[in-house]
Order: sequence, then C-alpha cells, then structure tokens
Amino acid sequence: MSIVTVQLGQCGNQIGFEVFDALNTDSHCPQGLCSKRENEAYQASCKERFFSEEENGVPIARAVLVDMEPKVTSQTLSKAAQSGRWKYGQHSCFCQKQGSGNNWAYGYSVHGPRHEEAIMNLIQKEVEKCDSLSGFFIIMSMAGGTGSGLGAFVTQNLQDQYSNSLKMNQIIWPYGTGEVIVQNYNSVLTLSHLYRSSDALLVHENDALHKICAKLMNIKQISFSDINQVLAHQLGSVFQPTYSVEGSCHYRRNPLGIDWQVRPPLSGLPTFGKVSLNRELHFNTSIANLVILRGKDVHSADLGGFKDPALYTSWLEPIHAVNVWKTQRAFSKYEKSAALVSNSQFLLKPLDTIVGKAWNMFASKAYIHQYTKFGIEEEDFLDSFALLEQVVASYCNL
Repeated sequence: MSIVTVQLGQCGNQIGFEVFDALNTDSHCPQGLCSKRENEAYQASCKERFFSEEENGVPIARAVLVDMEPKVTSQTLSKAAQSGRWKYGQHSCFCQKQGSGNNWAYGYSVHGPRHEEAIMNLIQKEVEKCDSLSGFFIIMSMAGGTGSGLGAFVTQNLQDQYSNSLKMNQIIWPYGTGEVIVQNYNSVLTLSHLYRSSDALLVHENDALHKICAKLMNIKQISFSDINQVLAHQLGSVFQPTYSVEGSCHYRRNPLGIDWQVRPPLSGLPTFGKVSLNRELHFNTSIANLVILRGKDVHSADLGGFKDPALYTSWLEPIHAVNVWKTQRAFSKYEKSAALVSNSQFLLKPLDTIVGKAWNMFASKAYIHQYTKFGIEEEDFLDSFALLEQVVASYCNL
C-alpha cells in the first residue's frame, strides 16, 4: 500500500525533503528492542509506502515536486541525490520560470488551470509505479502563493480523479506576527477549499515549531531548516508503520495510520457573517486522539488519562475516540518517543483569529483587487468565511 507525496511550493519542497530523509534514516537505524523479524518487516513496509524501485541500490522517493520557481526544486533534487542514501525520480519535478508572488488567486486560477495537465500527468506516472495506491500526502504552506493557491487546486483535482484514495494535506500555519500582508486571505481561501476536497488536514504552527527549537533544543539562530527537521521528525514518528512481534500491521483503515474523525457535525450553525467565540475556552475538548509510543518501556506506560470521558465531547465514548499504538521498534535515534495526533479545539482560537483578521481586511476592501483581477470574486470570499465560521462554531460547541 503506497503513498504518493506531492510537494508544493518552496515550503512544501523543503519540508518534503526533510520528511523523506527522516524516513530513510529511521529505516536504517538500530532496531531497538524489537526482534530482527519485526525490524525487517518494518523496513520493508517503509520502503513500499514511501519509496519505489532502486537505482544502483538507491531507493527513489514516491514524490512529485511542483513549484513555479526552478531554484528550490533544483536544490531539493540535488540535495537528495548528494545524500547517496535516497533520491527523487528523474521526471518527478515540474516548474516554470515565472513567479506567482504571494497571490493565492494567481496560483489557483492561473497557474493551476494552465499547468493542470502537466502536473497531473506527473502524478499519474507516480501512481502507475505503485502496486497498490493508498493515497496522497500533500505538503504545502497556507499563507503564500504557489503552495496555497496551486495546492488547493491540485488537491481538488486529486479528489476528482482519485476519489477513493485518501488525500491528506500537511499545512503550515503562518507565524502570528505575519509573514505576508495578505496571509490571512490566503489562509482563509486555502482552508475553505481544502475542507471541501481533502480527507484530513495535519496542521503544524510555525510559532510552536519555533518555540521547540528555541526552548527545547536551545538553538540560538533558528533557521527554516531547523524548523523543518523538527516537523519531519514529528511526521516520521507518526507515519512509520508499527508492527507486532508476529509482523502484523497495526494500521487500521487508512494508509497513513491516522484513524480519527476529521470533520465535526454541522448543524444549527450560523451561515453568514463574522462570529466570535462566545465563551472562554477553559478546556481542550477532543473528538479523537491517537497516541503513539515507541521504543523502551512502551508496554508499561500508563495511558489511563487518555480514556477520561472529560477529555471528549459528550456524544462520544472514549473507547471510540482514542487509539493507542505501541511498538518496541524505536524511532530514529531516540531510545523512546511519544507522539499525539489530536482532533480537538486546539486550533480553534488561531483559526478564529485568522478568520477575524481576514474579515476586517475584507470589510474595508483591502487588497481585494489583487484577487478579483484573477477571477476570485467577492462571493468566493463570503463563501469561505461562512464555511470556516461554521467550523469555528462546531468546534466551539463540542
């Protein structure tokens, strides 16, 4: 069961490299406390999921690299090849010598339709290399131009052409202090479009990753490479397959191992206008939690706290809302590690903040002309606001 990764824009391509590098490194690390048989099954599954046939003994990443600027993709291809451990395919990259700047509309309405056939053909070639396709992992930013606008367009196309395959989007939440003046517009348009076409969104906040680098790793001059490596290790610890001693896979229904309810119910909610959080959130209520423990002492860990009904919305029993995976196969160089994937109210305030800032700009018509000249109408903004406000209200009422 194989995964095709689609790396979009500068952010997506740089993170994609780090993810594949982390996966490859992990599969060649010492097996920890697991048996030789279990470790071999683990390595074989990693290769099948994320890498295709080898060239001269070097595995090839199942990936398509897309950007409108050739510099980043060229650097990414070269960096992988120079590692000598793995590489990208010879025909996995699409780029044009033209930039979309930070305009979501240009990426979605111009670049997307113009290069749709070329991009989808590259993806189709990767799909054809899979004995059994499980789904797509799409890595992108949501604040910039290419990664957000073109990313939303490509995800929509994947939904149309591969409706039975999982589409999971890894999106990078922008710094709260702001990177791009229109980042809130771009974020609102990206999230609303992905909500309609993606099966799951995995979110990492730049501010949280930055704090990990500064406070936990004591990095003084934090670079995007540092942040991307932290993110890649988090993704790798979640995505790598876990096996029992008998070699049976613990993954359940979907190929990336993520088994949680993605979308909250939408009932009795406002359909228009800016809404604010009408009450202070004192507790982070969850729809589902996935806990992954790896390495030493995993079987003696006490996880009773995750089964507390107080953690979850009242209409879900904890037995249906929490999954726990344990394996003695350590991840990478760590003796023991724990990861939590949670569908909860954690992003409620950041989402409400982004929607509020974008709405305030929209109310004053700021920068709207940059979007309307490329085919994104004011009605498209209103539809996006309405959808995300429903999501905010749904999570607020858990």
